[in-house]
Amino acid sequence: MRRVMTLAALAATLPTLAMAASSSAVPVDGMPQLAFGHPTQGRLLVGQVVWQLLIFIALVYMMAKVALPRVGAVIEERHNRIAADLEAAQAAKATADAAMAAHRAATEAARAEARASVAAAVHAAQSEADAKAAVLNTRLNAQIAEAEARIDAARTSAMGALRGVAADTAEALVLRLVGKADRVAVEAAVGRELATRGRA
Repeated sequence: MRRVMTLAALAATLPTLAMAASSSAVPVDGMPQLAFGHPTQGRLLVGQVVWQLLIFIALVYMMAKVALPRVGAVIEERHNRIAADLEAAQAAKATADAAMAAHRAATEAARAEARASVAAAVHAAQSEADAKAAVLNTRLNAQIAEAEARIDAARTSAMGALRGVAADTAEALVLRLVGKADRVAVEAAVGRELATRGRA
């Protein structure tokens, strides 16, 4: 392409060089570039205009058939590349959005699972604590009942011993005061007295 342009420029300058070489001594009135009526220079000017038109037509033809299609191909290729890049970017954005949504869903599922695990652990710990408390309460109630039974037995034993001591003391006193004592009557009197005081 560059060679063609160089050759066209050289061809355009040939008539000018020829006109300069063959210029006569006849003076030119006005602008020499427009002296078509000059006997020598006029013919060269007409030839130069014809050559320039031919070269211009050749250049237009080359531009239309060679240069412009290449430029159009480059523009089309760049357009296609930009469109492909945009499609790839949109696909990457869609993939990133899907990955973000999946990440959010996984995070929410993990949080829900963690909450469920914590709730299950708390429930299990509460159930275990309730079971231990129930066992401990049962043991304490049994120990309390056993202690109350021992206390009642000790009280009964003490009351029995108290009844015997009271009967012996009353019999001894009656025996000293009266000189004789009825053991059955003394025990009955002691029993009545203890019943009256609420210790029978």
